[in-house]
Amino acid sequence: MNLRPPPLLDMRNVTVMRGRKIALQDFSLRIGIDEHVAILGPNGCGKSTLIKTIARECYPVVRDDSFISILGEESWDVFDLRNRLGILSNDLMLSCTGEACGRDVVLSGFFSSTAIWPNHDVDPQKRQLAEAALAELKIPHLADRPVSEMSSGEARRILIARALVHRPHALLFDEPCNSLDLAAQHSLRHTMSSLARAGTAIILVTHELADVVPEIQRVVLMSGGRVVADGPKHEILQVERLSSLFGVNVELSRRDGHYYLR
Repeated sequence: MNLRPPPLLDMRNVTVMRGRKIALQDFSLRIGIDEHVAILGPNGCGKSTLIKTIARECYPVVRDDSFISILGEESWDVFDLRNRLGILSNDLMLSCTGEACGRDVVLSGFFSSTAIWPNHDVDPQKRQLAEAALAELKIPHLADRPVSEMSSGEARRILIARALVHRPHALLFDEPCNSLDLAAQHSLRHTMSSLARAGTAIILVTHELADVVPEIQRVVLMSGGRVVADGPKHEILQVERLSSLFGVNVELSRRDGHYYLR
């Protein structure tokens, strides 16, 4: 008898408050273990709160009909969760601004920090895994360079290596191309595509349609803390839906599997 694996994420009727404001309201979303999914919405729609809820930085209002599980588990030790789900967030990007070198930032993924401190035990196996992650991202030349001397694109790739060092089930990208120039955006999107083709599940949270790489075949639209549309990419990414979502008239084009707004 073949048992289906539990979903990567299962949220039902979840409400999350940020202060006195409702950031997520009756939010429901289920993502399978092998899916590549984009969650698209304008600024202020609740995307950041969703990321923080998945990462156990925000907690839902307690209700009998509310439920959230990750990889089939409702309760997690946060450190164990970070070993199973790699998260690349803007908060993490802002915290990696010291003199730590690329290798140490990657190694810090084992300790949920952004640098290596005297109390951290870095054994040969961890070093080997860190070097493998740097090699996978084709950035071993950044191993000894201080993050403060890297470009934004280079630092972002170091953080992806940090997220990969555990060999997680999935990577969660939060607005990954923010503050990157065009060349760095192209490089990072190529990296997301490569990871998806290699079998790492991708959850992309963004307001930039161009971030939705061809390997992502399901798109979820968010507005006002709710899911307003969910389905196959070719059905969801339509001019009428996107104009309504962003509150402006848009034109939609497609090239080589990528979608663009103008």
